[in-house]
Amino acid sequence: MPDRDFSQGAAYVKGRFVPLMEAAVPVTDWGFTRSDVVYDVVHVYHGGFFRLADHLDRFERAMQARHLAPPETRAQMEDILHACVGLAGLNDAYVSMMALRGRPRVRGSRRPADCDNHFMAYAAPWIDVIPPEVQARGAHVLIASVPRVPDGSVDPTVKNFQWGDLTTGLLEAHGQGFDTAVLCDAEGFLTEGPGFNVFVVKDGRVLTPDRGSLEGITRRSVLEICADLGIEATIAPIPRALLESADEVFATTTAGGVMPIARVSTGHTTHILGNDRPGPISAALREEYWRRHEAGWHLTPVRRDLAETALAR
Repeated sequence: MPDRDFSQGAAYVKGRFVPLMEAAVPVTDWGFTRSDVVYDVVHVYHGGFFRLADHLDRFERAMQARHLAPPETRAQMEDILHACVGLAGLNDAYVSMMALRGRPRVRGSRRPADCDNHFMAYAAPWIDVIPPEVQARGAHVLIASVPRVPDGSVDPTVKNFQWGDLTTGLLEAHGQGFDTAVLCDAEGFLTEGPGFNVFVVKDGRVLTPDRGSLEGITRRSVLEICADLGIEATIAPIPRALLESADEVFATTTAGGVMPIARVSTGHTTHILGNDRPGPISAALREEYWRRHEAGWHLTPVRRDLAETALAR
């Protein structure tokens, strides 16, 4: 174990810590064959987890919603996350936790209750879902033609790997030269993008969708910052027409923070926001979000000593 290379990331699989590229599940695991898995992602910034308790709370709710019960306790899961970051030697990291259905104990069974659920986690070097250089000039976003899967079919507040509609949106956006996509539902209301929440700014008021979206931790942080700065911010229905006429648009996610958007396109017409650069409210919220990180807001220091315990397992 001490000779193994964790420099590209560290993972926990079935009770063992392994280099990230060695982490795998059997092809018969329902987490793979049926996307029967819930997950959450937390980031580490300058040696500290951001809002770790909030991410673990949301992960617990997701497991309960999907009747998943891995053997690890919440405290053990938290220790595993610390150990993964410590083993990888990272100060800035993307850290994922997953609960998978597993394989049926009874061959051929189609009963979820016959599966042994299990927990996986990994820490990898920091990533941004929208590259930093794109954030600096403002992302160019396509409103995808595919509608978001209905909330009644797949609960968007339970973080999951059902990305069929989101991936279709990405394929469409990239095929037309856009950086990423956002999706509306079948009724024409804004939902979210592939891995991020969306905010619209109109007449100084900040809005974020009330449907089709994960209740993002970064979204919550932005709403708190808006309240502190005296900016009116509301979770509300956002018709597509408002998105297309917005003064500013920005995205939020654990892997990137507050990410300005400079263009929104239908594929036929493009709405250029402001002067084709990040807007003033988007830029101010982005600056304040990272300033608070620097000040230690909601940060939990990584317990690197747990890496030594992991190596001894």
